[in-house]
Amino acid sequence: MAGKALFLDRDGVVNVDGGYVHRIEDFRLVPGILNLCRLAKEKGYQVLVVTNQSGIGRGMFSEDDFERLTEYMKGVFRSSGAEIADVFYCPSADDGHPDRKPNPGLFLKAAAAHGLDMKACVSVGDRERDIRAALAAGVGRNFLFSAEDVSTLATARVETLEEVAARL
Repeated sequence: MAGKALFLDRDGVVNVDGGYVHRIEDFRLVPGILNLCRLAKEKGYQVLVVTNQSGIGRGMFSEDDFERLTEYMKGVFRSSGAEIADVFYCPSADDGHPDRKPNPGLFLKAAAAHGLDMKACVSVGDRERDIRAALAAGVGRNFLFSAEDVSTLATARVETLEEVAARL
């Protein structure tokens, strides 16, 4: 049987988007993210992070910086009972790169690596490019996490992560 995942964008969904966050001291969790991930795990979802990290391609920080922060983030989630199963990222700043959202490459790699039924999956992103990538990969339900009343192709726009948790 194929699995299901909760796909999360990193900057703006997992952590507060402070612009090219790459240092542990700048990493602050978005309220409600740990509870959402714990609930997702209880409901049989793997928690996967899919993130554009163009700061690497732009020379603003290194892949080692990204990996260090990723290991820290995974440790925080693991110690809170909200384990992140995997992290997929695109270091390129080139919008034509197949893995850079709004292209679906990261989602497709995750589906192949984890044997996912994409229709059973859920994604949360804070930008329309996150939603477009998830839709192109066949993700069944997609939530735009935004306080702004914007038009979206998402299943719904939510202002809190608790709203996503209530709909898992």
